[in-house]
Amino acid sequence: MSFRSAGDARGAASSSHAEAEPEQGAPRSGERVIDPELRLQHALDVAYRYLSRRERTVREVRQHLELKRIEPATIDAALEELERSGYLDDAGYAKRFAEDRRSLDAWGAERIERRLQALGIAAEHMRAALAEQDAEGEQDAALAALCRRYPSPLEGPQERERALGYLVRKGYGLDLAYVAIRAHGIDPQ
Repeated sequence: MSFRSAGDARGAASSSHAEAEPEQGAPRSGERVIDPELRLQHALDVAYRYLSRRERTVREVRQHLELKRIEPATIDAALEELERSGYLDDAGYAKRFAEDRRSLDAWGAERIERRLQALGIAAEHMRAALAEQDAEGEQDAALAALCRRYPSPLEGPQERERALGYLVRKGYGLDLAYVAIRAHGIDPQ
């Protein structure tokens, strides 16, 4: 009677799998996919996974695909497909981003514009998104942000300078910040 050890059994099982041939047409490890349709599908799969976390700009998706070493022609085709199917929309992204930053973080137009530029949004999309709020609305937003931060009237030049710096960092223009500070000091009676 012969006994085989567990190691012998594993060795026999693994050797039978090692000799198995890969599926017909499947790329072997380390081999590049030659079929352009398969390359495009791979790029789209990578992009869909990246977009599943949150909305992205065209530039962000392009950079992500480049980091994954996808060929430039395939990236262009994937981005075109994503835009055509509505998964990428820089104009809509800019509009929603501006609305969110205004309402949630009390950002001013200048800060929103800087951030949209950094995200790679085209100038015409930025202008359209920033045009959603008129000058009076921007002034009201600056005053509201100032009132949240400084509920009581500002006392002294040092506190006014601090408030001015706060509004400028939030992205409100210097002139608008001065107007908001003056309005904050007026008694609403």
